[in-house]
Formats: sequence, C-alpha cells, structure tokens
Amino acid sequence: MGRAHAKAILLGEHAVVYGAPALALPIPQLSVTASAGWSSRASHAQDGLSYTMTGSPSRALVTQASDGLRRLTEEFTARMGVSGRQHLDVILDGAIPHGRGLGSSAASSRAVALALADLHGRRMTERTTFELVQTAEDMAHGKSSGVDAMTVGALRPLLFQAGRTQELKLGCDGLFVVADSGELGSTREAVEMLRNGFRSHAGAQERFVDRATALTEGARQALADGRPEEVGTRMTDYHALLREAGLSTDRIDALIETALAAGSLGAKITGGGLGGCMIALAPPERAREITRQLHEAGAVQTWVVPLKGLDNHAS
Repeated sequence: MGRAHAKAILLGEHAVVYGAPALALPIPQLSVTASAGWSSRASHAQDGLSYTMTGSPSRALVTQASDGLRRLTEEFTARMGVSGRQHLDVILDGAIPHGRGLGSSAASSRAVALALADLHGRRMTERTTFELVQTAEDMAHGKSSGVDAMTVGALRPLLFQAGRTQELKLGCDGLFVVADSGELGSTREAVEMLRNGFRSHAGAQERFVDRATALTEGARQALADGRPEEVGTRMTDYHALLREAGLSTDRIDALIETALAAGSLGAKITGGGLGGCMIALAPPERAREITRQLHEAGAVQTWVVPLKGLDNHAS
C-alpha cells in the first residue's frame, strides 16, 4: 500500500518553472491510496501491468495516467533491481478530483511508488521517491518544476525554489478555502500557452517572473511576520498576473469575486489554470459564510485547510 495527498499552490504558479519561488500547501484531507499486488491470472499486457482507477475518469485521463505510471514502474524496477514475471495489478483509489490543479497526478504517482516499495520490501529515500514521481510528472505535464512532487508528501506548507524546499515559517493563523469550479484545467496547455506568449513578446518572461517573485516573496515574509491581510493582498495581485496572462476563466473569476465580497482577505486561481480550483484566505470567523457563498455561486466542492496544525492531520 502507498498513500499521498493533494496540494494547492498559494503563490508561484508557472513562474516556479523559470526558477522563481513558490509557496505550496498540503491538503491532507484529500488523499489517494494505491494498492499493488501480484495477480495469478495470465498477463495480457505486454509489460505485465494493469492499472485501475476508481471512480469514472475519462478514457484520455486514464491513458495519460497509465503512461506515466508505467514509466514510473519501469524506473522503479531498474533502480531497485527487482524482477518478476507475474502480472502486477495496481489499483488507485482516491478523493482528489482530476484536472483541478490539486496535484492528483503527482499524488497518484507517489502513492504507486510507495506501494511498489512496500510490495517488494524496499526502503526508498525521499529523494528517490521524488525522482520517481518526477518521471511520471514529466510525461503528464512536460517539464515539471517538482513542486507538486514535493508537496504531495509534505506535512507542512513549503517554500519551493529551484528543486529545493524548506518549511514555511508561519506567524499567523487563518483558513484557506479551496473551491472547485467544476472546469477541467490543463497544466500542459497552460504552460505551452504562456511559453508561446513569452516568445512572442520581448521581455514578457522577465516581467512575469520578476512580478511573480516579488509577490511570492512578499507573501512569504508576511506569513512569517503574522500579517494575513498582506498575504491576502499578494494572493489577489498574483491572480491578476495570471488573469492577464490568459490563464483564468470567467467561472474562476466569478468565484474569486464572490470570495472577496464575502470577506476573504485574498483569493486567486491555484494550479496550472484554464479551469480547476481557486483558493481564498479566510479569517476563521468568515470561513463558513465564504464557503456557503462559494457554493451558491457555483462551486462544485469546497475544502477548508488550516494554515497551522497541518502536521496533526497529514498522512
């Protein structure tokens, strides 16, 4: 068995791929479990692998996920020196909605990697686990920054930059409300669209990355110093940056306006964009009302994540 959880990006989407910092939040109440075992049946697959995803994901999603997980399994086999001719069955069961920017692919990959290690009685370092997850992530999204792969196994909010992480210093309390718009996003499409825009406009990449870095660093410092209002302002400003780049949607924008009108300190899209989820920073006394109004505005699902105390609930 193996287990991992969802994540949300507080600030730093897309810019993190270009070396800028990102702030990431684990969402332990949204998890995925993988079970791996040997089957006695004859193998019909050429590589002796069968992947099953519970729920009703699309055929395209299952194909994309299976391709990445097969590559991960091949890499695991090579690194760990395991062999076997029996048919391997892997079942993924989780509550993380797909295509919403919540790290479902990275969490699935981490859960599978841990399940394979458990099955074969192997111990893996965090570095090896991370590299195996990245193998699948690069297939799913193109070149991946690694922030998802790190955060789906983290116990506390992280600062991520250039492949390195450290736990965020937290000087304030607060609740993050994550709302699912119901729209499928596409990280790969968003990354390519942004890259094409950078190529078409001289200096656009530098301006985007510089602005993103300033907002993210400002939010990091505000979190450490106990200034939640400033964190919220930086989040809203980061959303404006992503919206200007064409990465938001009308539905996401409407949810953000709802959250702000209901008393959020700040709100933004989270993840790759072009759909998916938004995240709002709520004063504890306003979280319930903000959540209620988000549902009235069309949110399909919501989750409330405390800024502090995550390590008491994480897997």
